[in-house]
Amino acid sequence: MINKKKPEEIEALGEAGHILAKILKELAREAVAGATTLDIDDRAMELVEEYDVEPILLGYHPGFADRPYPAAVCVSVNNCVQHGIPSSDVVLHEGDVVNIDMSIAYQGMVVDSGLTVGVGEIDDEARRLLACTQEALAHGIKAAQPGGHIGDISEAVQKFVESRGFSVVEVLCGHGVGYEIHEEPNIPNFGKAGTGPKIEVGHVYAIEPIVNVGKPDVFFDDEGDGYSVYTADESWSAHFEHTVAITKDGPVILTK
Repeated sequence: MINKKKPEEIEALGEAGHILAKILKELAREAVAGATTLDIDDRAMELVEEYDVEPILLGYHPGFADRPYPAAVCVSVNNCVQHGIPSSDVVLHEGDVVNIDMSIAYQGMVVDSGLTVGVGEIDDEARRLLACTQEALAHGIKAAQPGGHIGDISEAVQKFVESRGFSVVEVLCGHGVGYEIHEEPNIPNFGKAGTGPKIEVGHVYAIEPIVNVGKPDVFFDDEGDGYSVYTADESWSAHFEHTVAITKDGPVILTK
């Protein structure tokens, strides 16, 4: 069942989203050459205390993992697609691309957002990847109109990404959010318009294109940290995400 949020709950989600946007902006500044991904998580924990919010990912235990997630943020570098666990062993270098993904709870409501940034000067291909992924998110959000279908979002993302010569990851997807970090419906980044659950006023979605330079195939690091997902062909990947409320006037970004 897709849970609808009340107007006052969406207002609280908007307050949470504003806080998360500020936190992510601060964390993006930490992605500099010589820093480690653990440095980003350490700063995230400082900001959690400063803004008095709950880091939902810390201790979260999804079904595919054999242990709870051990950090406040996912920090995924270059060919790491998602779920990268912050580590003092992962040092950032000039030209890297770094995805920072975070969820927080505030006043009992949960928001989810992410962005990908370059470390110093990045090459043309990396710039195109980031620009494509961010614009794909805008296309997906625009397609999230009340009365439409989830497939409208999926097709909008896929068509735009493929028109730019990149591919979407198919085994990871967006989702409902608000009361919990992952709610129904799933929102794939590929599909056909007019299919899937209906988009209705009161729904809140985490829309999140995940885009690879190369092929869409990925693998889970089951023999390593149990969380990280990597591109099968070692090409680089990017991810942008917003929490979006569906209103009678259309989609509203809550994590802007």
